[in-house]
Amino acid sequence: MKRRMFLTLVAATTAASATLISAPVAQAADQVKIGFLVKQPEEPWFQDEWKFAEMAAKEKGFTLVKIGAPSGEKVMSAIDNLAAQKAQGFVICTPDVKLGPGIVAKAKADGLKMMTVDDRLVDGAGKPIESVPHMGISAYNIGKQVGEGIAAEIKKRGWNMADVGAIDVTYEQLPTAHDRTTGAADALVAAGFPKANIIMAPQAKTDTENAFNAANIALTKNTKFKHWVAFALNDEGVLGAVRAAEGRGFKADNMIGVGIGGSDSALNEFKKPNPTGFYGTVIISPKRHGEETSELMYAWIKDGKEPPKLTLTSGMLATRDNVAEVREKMGLASAK
Repeated sequence: MKRRMFLTLVAATTAASATLISAPVAQAADQVKIGFLVKQPEEPWFQDEWKFAEMAAKEKGFTLVKIGAPSGEKVMSAIDNLAAQKAQGFVICTPDVKLGPGIVAKAKADGLKMMTVDDRLVDGAGKPIESVPHMGISAYNIGKQVGEGIAAEIKKRGWNMADVGAIDVTYEQLPTAHDRTTGAADALVAAGFPKANIIMAPQAKTDTENAFNAANIALTKNTKFKHWVAFALNDEGVLGAVRAAEGRGFKADNMIGVGIGGSDSALNEFKKPNPTGFYGTVIISPKRHGEETSELMYAWIKDGKEPPKLTLTSGMLATRDNVAEVREKMGLASAK
């Protein structure tokens, strides 16, 4: 019988979507099974993480169960579902880091190994749960890269910083988001940008539509600025601000938006015939976050080798002019 890979949709009582990537059927008896739970399965970043996790599954020969779990209830049900499927562990980016103690307790009760990716779990006091292995990004430093990139472009264009407004698309309930936007704001101020010109634009959810609405309010209330810049948690947030600015007549010549992630959304913006206000993105590779976390979990299950308690990845600023080069350096050229 020919060896073959297959995809099976797993129906969970959680109503969360789950997809199973299996190794060759002949190896199923001793199969290592790993769950990969993400909070927003529709977002390009998480799609890419899954894609790289699938590569690890195919290379190492384990079964990957992909689960979209956008709420705490679905996370808990998904963990039980993984245990029922006889999985041995899972990687998770939770919809709420404050669920940390509950997630850890649930995993322990179900006998599952776990590690987190992207967003680190916190305890009841709001401190990181250091006992759980985590791979993430130095959110503050990534944010600083954004701010430094914006400041450099402002100076390159010869703008008077007093005439520039900065849209800070915030999502304060997520520590990672807070650290990224704080890093960007601090870097701008350190470069001489007036702190009073940074306009907070809180978004209800971390997507383009909510960022658009938040930025629109900021633009409406601050009509004195000749130029605008924007930063956010991710590419989608900055794209929302860019679209809102375009609606007010601020095109590429008068807008500098720098996102984070290097997502499909950002790449598609760079592919447009004419430049837009979306100037750049600090690419943070989902390759390590998807592939390496899965490989680390596999080694933990198979060989008893526990992952490092904390692994931090870094990013690189990419623009229309150098995006191909940066993606190649980040090991992403073949991923799209």
